[in-house]
Amino acid sequence: MTEQIHIEVVYGLPNKQELIALPVAVGTTIEQAIQESGILSLFDDIDLSKNKVGIWNKAAKLTDELKDLDRIEIYRPLIADPKEVRKRRAEKAKEEGRADKVTGGRVNPLRGETKN
Repeated sequence: MTEQIHIEVVYGLPNKQELIALPVAVGTTIEQAIQESGILSLFDDIDLSKNKVGIWNKAAKLTDELKDLDRIEIYRPLIADPKEVRKRRAEKAKEEGRADKVTGGRVNPLRGETKN
């Protein structure tokens, strides 16, 4: 009998999450474990050619081998680029007078001075 390790595969949507714990053989890759877990049949939107994966919140490749007690996380695609969201938020703060138009630092509402 081959040596086994215990892992988890997780995926979540805003309205539905799934955590599947299963034993796999030593040397199993992330992709093999995802296939074995059956999670692909529970979520139609998972596409391993597009979705990124990680182990305990660290990016990983589908070809990486698993270790005992690893948790595979399948990530959903981002709806918005985080850099673009921060940029828009900063622009809005400047327009509303909450940030200095030159430095971007916060404006003290009592004195109109910039805090850095």
